[in-house]
Amino acid sequence: MLNSFTVLSVFALGRLAGGWPYHTGCRCIYSDPCWPDAATFADLESQVSQSLVYPVPTASACYPPANPSGNCSEVIQNWTDGNWRSSIPGSMEAPNFEAFEFKNGTISACYLNTALGVLCEQGNVPVIGVDARTPEDIQAAINFAIQYNLKLVVKNTGHDYLGRSAARGAFVVWTHNMKNITYDSTFVPLGAPLNETYQAVTLGAGVQWHEAYDAVNQYDRMMVGGASLGGSVGAAGGWLQGGGHSALSPTYGLGVDNAIEITVVTSTREYLTVNDYQYSDLFWALRGGGGGTYGIVTSVTYRTYESLPVAFYTFQANVTNTTIMKELTARMLQFQTNLTDDGWGGYGGLTNTSIGFFAIAPNMSAEAANASTQPWIEYASSLQSQGVSSVAEIYLVPSWYELYTSIYNTSGGNGVDQMITSRLLSRDTIANRSRDVAEILVDCEAAFNMVAGGKVSQIDPESAGVNLAWRKAVVEATCTVYWDEGASSKEIEGEIFQLKAWIKSLHDVSPNDGAYFNEASLFEIDWQTTFFGSHYSQLKAIKDKYDPYRLFVVAEGVGSEEWDKDLICRL
Repeated sequence: MLNSFTVLSVFALGRLAGGWPYHTGCRCIYSDPCWPDAATFADLESQVSQSLVYPVPTASACYPPANPSGNCSEVIQNWTDGNWRSSIPGSMEAPNFEAFEFKNGTISACYLNTALGVLCEQGNVPVIGVDARTPEDIQAAINFAIQYNLKLVVKNTGHDYLGRSAARGAFVVWTHNMKNITYDSTFVPLGAPLNETYQAVTLGAGVQWHEAYDAVNQYDRMMVGGASLGGSVGAAGGWLQGGGHSALSPTYGLGVDNAIEITVVTSTREYLTVNDYQYSDLFWALRGGGGGTYGIVTSVTYRTYESLPVAFYTFQANVTNTTIMKELTARMLQFQTNLTDDGWGGYGGLTNTSIGFFAIAPNMSAEAANASTQPWIEYASSLQSQGVSSVAEIYLVPSWYELYTSIYNTSGGNGVDQMITSRLLSRDTIANRSRDVAEILVDCEAAFNMVAGGKVSQIDPESAGVNLAWRKAVVEATCTVYWDEGASSKEIEGEIFQLKAWIKSLHDVSPNDGAYFNEASLFEIDWQTTFFGSHYSQLKAIKDKYDPYRLFVVAEGVGSEEWDKDLICRL
């Protein structure tokens, strides 16, 4: 099935020989008269290494209920498993992004609960695409999308709170199966001096974090990366392009600070290797300027670090007094500055009656760990007479990898309808508005990620395209709304109304802070500034340079303001 395919052969195609810059009208989507016919797609299939994929919603195997078309038991059993969902081209980690709401409030979706009596429909799931295994596959797909003016989306694992991995009636490039992993103890970036070497790992676009961690651990190395149950988040796609936070970030920086080299296919069908020495502007933009915007990344090379023991700190408090709960939360935020600057990174959450978190610090002794956390422990203990009962523990674990596998080796946490907002709370905000922030976070029962401060704040803010708000932040806080499967558009709008209220409240108390593009909503205030800060104009210029066909357009991504709400028609 695989034919020889080169950049030269792409440009030999007659329609593209004129090099028209971009269409000024609307993209073509499924059911439009312009949509390619079966014979045309068959011709595309002859140019790529795999059969084309025809994505369907995750629950489609359970329909029709009286005679399921597939293994519905498998769907039910694995519904919350991120690795299982990521292996399905039409599945999104948050199934609400598989659904499409029409202007009249009607929802097109495919629900797991067949008892709802609703037909299974395609919704927002793309209808056809390329199962990319090589850069040449991607070049063929891009060429096809441009030639027929198709609405294009890029999907890796489907972990996306903005729905960027799906679009109704779209053509998809699915990179999940690009699984190559190569470790090189003397890696030299292309174009760099020969004495500039790194102990590095190169990950194909489809590699997930559990695979990356397993690989580098074989060489007694560790790396900055994401954390989720089962490790199903992609390691070389949108995670990096949005910034890429980690519990190791306070010690080693963000993902963008650890990327050495990236390979990418642009809309001009060029396959580029970008780093600090060549195409440095694109390298800069790909590190934090947002996924699905500049091209399709095929691999990322990251630096790795010596595998080290870690100190592991856990804290849990239950509170009977609402006022004290807010005070405890405010003081916790203030203590985050000291903890992250000492190298602690981790994750936590709170309700209106409890707060808990865990943190890790590489190569920290028990004595240093106790000294670093003692002021917080003493403060929490001092509130016992006011209804606070707390427990704190410190453990020494032989390696970061051992700790990771003990916490995240189970699956789950996916397959839930939800929307999220985040705020990168700066040192200034925490120092001056911690009580105001605490009131909002208690109200929304927030999660908080200790993934900034420390090393993140010490790195040159202009070294990567990531939002400058990261360099000023200490902690990322998130608020989330959920709804039941099959909820009406009115019920969903009620949850969104609450989310918008929290967004406004957080923005009002921290107007100079930002949000994390990978963990945010479609309703952020002044999204260009909130997600990209003062880097936006430079990112826009780089996008226009490397994407002259305006092929890569995602919700609230750089350049999306030039398109309508559905990202189909140029304004």
